[in-house]
Amino acid sequence: MFWLKTIFIVCLIPMILTLFLFIKNKLFLKHDLILFKLQNDNTKKFPIGNLILAFIIVSFVLFSLYFTLGIYRIWSLSNIIKIISRSLGYIFIGSFFFFIIYHNRIHRYRAIIFILVAAFFTLDFFCDLYEARGHFMYYTYEDIIQGEIPTCHIVIPQTVIPAILKGIIIFPGKGIYNNIGIDFTIGSMIIIWLSVSLALGKGWCSWVCFWGGWEEGFSSIKKNPFLKKFNYNLKWIPFALFTVIAITSLLFIAPVYCWWLCPFKGVSEYGQIISPINLIQAIIFIIIFLTLVVILPILSKKRTQCTFFCPFGAFQSIVDKINIFTVRIDTENCIRCKRCIKDCPVLSITEKSLEKGEPGFTCIKCGKCIDICPKNAIFYHIKGTPKKGKISRIIAFATRYVFLLIAFVFMGTMGGGMIIDGLYRIFLFIATGSFIEG
Repeated sequence: MFWLKTIFIVCLIPMILTLFLFIKNKLFLKHDLILFKLQNDNTKKFPIGNLILAFIIVSFVLFSLYFTLGIYRIWSLSNIIKIISRSLGYIFIGSFFFFIIYHNRIHRYRAIIFILVAAFFTLDFFCDLYEARGHFMYYTYEDIIQGEIPTCHIVIPQTVIPAILKGIIIFPGKGIYNNIGIDFTIGSMIIIWLSVSLALGKGWCSWVCFWGGWEEGFSSIKKNPFLKKFNYNLKWIPFALFTVIAITSLLFIAPVYCWWLCPFKGVSEYGQIISPINLIQAIIFIIIFLTLVVILPILSKKRTQCTFFCPFGAFQSIVDKINIFTVRIDTENCIRCKRCIKDCPVLSITEKSLEKGEPGFTCIKCGKCIDICPKNAIFYHIKGTPKKGKISRIIAFATRYVFLLIAFVFMGTMGGGMIIDGLYRIFLFIATGSFIEG
């Protein structure tokens, strides 16, 4: 009975969407059938192949998320708010993944999920902190001593080296964000990071990072950028910063970046202001956040913090070498329209990229260049497979959906849980007038 119920729930969302789109396109709009529709094919035809792929892939993903997000628990829950938030979060994630496959539009739907993940994570994080400590937005010296500071992935580069060379964990954070079974201690975060890095490489920065949605959101506000030209040499700053914090963290046995430079302290927590040093730290956090995460993304439509500052992003660019997925540019089909150069959110595509047939190694695999290329000349690619000929096109087609399947599982597991918890806080507020339980 359990497995019948599971299969029914898992297939229900893609089945409803499949039937709706079939009835809409075939029976009402009477569109002609075609097998597959590419991302820039604007003909009004009904791509039955896209629909079938969407049903299969999303059903598989939702089967995974049914367990990782604890959706199966709704049958035993008595809290109606938790039932509603889990159900709606599950439906939302599944529907948007379905639209990515069916409409062949990666960036648009990914970006919406990504932005909501950042917003809902922050909301639930504040609430979790308040429930655990009785306050939020700051931590005390006692919290540090007792290892009560939650860990995020940005701390990994400054933790790994001291752990390897000196056997000291400088950030033994104790997770409190545990509503879906994920406890963000340094150990669990490293396991998650290793898993995602092997599967997606630097795709972490566009599919999993729960901070990146802030930049994504602010960079989407203006239709046209005010700042259009950048010095591409500035992209080396994160690598220099990564080197500096790795060395200083080893010398001082302390998370130096977290104490002095992390812009996302402005939407999480920083040290209680009880001294001039704490005040200076708080001011630095706020200035960096407003400058690199809010103002410059709005003016430039770029993820400027990720591009010009983030040491974890630099670290992930190096780690990406072990990942099998990359992005390729078909130099023969490319017409040099340069739309990909103009619209790349992290400045990874240049004139040289078009000549070489691949973006720079800071590419975050967000799919935006793939979506906007008028000749469908940009695609996901598996390293070591043929780059030209009929077999390469078949491999590129398969690679696209294999990559998206893996990306959906990780984004749904990490981000889906954050969306569910954020929805829970919103519905709790609607029902009780408070975001806090109790």
